[in-house]
Amino acid sequence: MEKKELYSTGEFAKKANVSIRTIHFYEKKGLIHPFKIAENGYRYYGEEEFARLQRILTLKMLGFSLEEIQALSLNEDDADYLHQSLMQQHSLVQRKITYLQSMEKALEEVADKLKREKKTDWEEITNLIRIANMNRELVEQYQNGTNINARIRLHHLYSQNPKSWFSWIYDQIEEVSMENVLEIGCGTGQFWKENIERIPEKANIFLTDISAGMLEDSRKNLCLGEEEKRFSFGIADACEIPAPDNSFDLVIANFVLFYINDMKKALSEIRRVLKQDGIFVCATYGAGHMAEIEDLVQAYQPKIHLSEIKLYDIFGLENGKNILSPFFQTIEKREYKDSLVVTKASPLLDYIMSCHGNQREHLVKEYHRFVDFVEKKMKQKGKIEITKQAGIFLAKPRK
Repeated sequence: MEKKELYSTGEFAKKANVSIRTIHFYEKKGLIHPFKIAENGYRYYGEEEFARLQRILTLKMLGFSLEEIQALSLNEDDADYLHQSLMQQHSLVQRKITYLQSMEKALEEVADKLKREKKTDWEEITNLIRIANMNRELVEQYQNGTNINARIRLHHLYSQNPKSWFSWIYDQIEEVSMENVLEIGCGTGQFWKENIERIPEKANIFLTDISAGMLEDSRKNLCLGEEEKRFSFGIADACEIPAPDNSFDLVIANFVLFYINDMKKALSEIRRVLKQDGIFVCATYGAGHMAEIEDLVQAYQPKIHLSEIKLYDIFGLENGKNILSPFFQTIEKREYKDSLVVTKASPLLDYIMSCHGNQREHLVKEYHRFVDFVEKKMKQKGKIEITKQAGIFLAKPRK
């Protein structure tokens, strides 16, 4: 068996080019942990801890607070997760470079104009402020992307239906014309990536999202070459779709409607841009979706809620038809049959920490205790079975 190379605190600090005080501080915050503590109290760290420390230092350099880093750095025990994390950081560093270049150019332009004209242009100053705010948007985008990937990963690893969710949805719309298609809230573009070989060559697909970062993720995820003409991208709000009336044969909203502030306005807009013989496809959850995960965390701490609001109460399989009916004539519900059988704790823990509720408030400081709780629950049966309740509505316009 290969001997593990360990470093004392001083060696570890020197290797990472930080102070010993920094190592102690991060350990106190629970961000890093020694591989071993000797009888004399000396601490020793391994390569895994060094990789974790590099992640902390990178995120700190990119503008994350220690609290945010703590929440993002809880569970990195397997190599796949660490590799995925490093690739996400690489993407974020590239965006940071682009951001700094934009800031440099804007500063130079403002300075040159001030030197030439001897007066302040407040429109230019406002633009500088807007660019400066992009830095915070980068951090938020990284967090959102990390959360989305954690949720996709759990389903990818443990779903029992051999037909994937994205492939199943495409089956439902394969006969629909794709001459002109709009997706609202495209996220990382995974739906199209998974079905890329099935998309007609003459399709025109307009991918939109309110996040510029998500659109950039879509471009990269789809690996589009210069010859690829089927896709275009645009920042857009569902309540103000930048397209003429009767533009699209198909409009897709995959787990999006319940996030929209003014759903009536959004549905009116979708109806406006949809052709008379077009189809609106919107995905959502049912009340039983992933309920066992909520039960699990509440068994540990009853105050934890994985979502501040129940998304299916806003737009779900149970009430979706009534919400759509003022705008669409024919509405059909189709459910996707699936479940999860989870046999490893770490992807489930990642999923839990990715949710939009108050779990971080309760779990970050006692995360290792919570890990032990979940692992014991899993050992009791060797698995945790989770209900999936998701589906789509296919809606055709009112005439």
